[in-house]
Amino acid sequence: MTSTSAFLNCGRHRLDLSFPRVMGVLNVTPDSFSDGGRHVALDDALRHAERMLAEGAAIIDVGGESTRPGAVPVAPQQELDRVAPVVEALVSELDALVSVDTSCPQVMRESAALGAGMLNDVRALEREGALAAACGTGLPVCLMHRQGEPRDMQQAPRYDVAIEEAVADYLAERVAVCEAGGLRRERLLIDPGFGFGKTVEHNLRLLNRLERLATLELPLLVGMSRKSMIGKVLARPVEERLPGGLALTALAVERGARILRVHDVAPSVDAVNMTWAVLKEGC
Repeated sequence: MTSTSAFLNCGRHRLDLSFPRVMGVLNVTPDSFSDGGRHVALDDALRHAERMLAEGAAIIDVGGESTRPGAVPVAPQQELDRVAPVVEALVSELDALVSVDTSCPQVMRESAALGAGMLNDVRALEREGALAAACGTGLPVCLMHRQGEPRDMQQAPRYDVAIEEAVADYLAERVAVCEAGGLRRERLLIDPGFGFGKTVEHNLRLLNRLERLATLELPLLVGMSRKSMIGKVLARPVEERLPGGLALTALAVERGARILRVHDVAPSVDAVNMTWAVLKEGC
């Protein structure tokens, strides 16, 4: 990480990013691409989060709206009804550092009030009112690159410049907009958005050139767990993509990622820690 501080203030938590950390995915949706419906019940969500924390997750990322290819938007109140009880329980019962995966201003505000420590927005605070809401929470925010919306983003993605330049330019622009809107730079993270409006070739090139994003000097969050890029390269269904995902995790750490967003926490923590042990020997 090349940002000025190795620590990220996340509400009542202080996240040390001097080394890579794992973020566990907790989807409370009926239609997410790999685990839709498994953790909709509050007790199921809580027990799954508890397992991920025990396995070494530093952050639990709660999402109430699927952003898989072809997904349609969810009404703000429906998203909030899914997310709020889970955030409240994770904070009060597990003292977890909770990230909320949302683009909705209402969900941002309510989640922060319930004790969430981070916001993770696939639309990079572009939705009306999102920037003001994020500023008001006082929480760090991850800005993600995407092309199009979930319902159409994978129909025919194309770029007029190299994918790594397109991603870097977009994120630099969004960072500038956020700073101008009052969101301080030390509260920002960036995510290249693997699988969001990108072909397999785009995704592979982007990972290969991930260090290009280091010029933005912000913590880098990466999510490739179980994604179709693995399935298409290796011809594996979603339930058989872990080995490929671990390889991508190691490569992302080597190229500067500081937060790895994953479904399978225990093996991912091992992959991150083993990769980091090797990299530290070169320092």
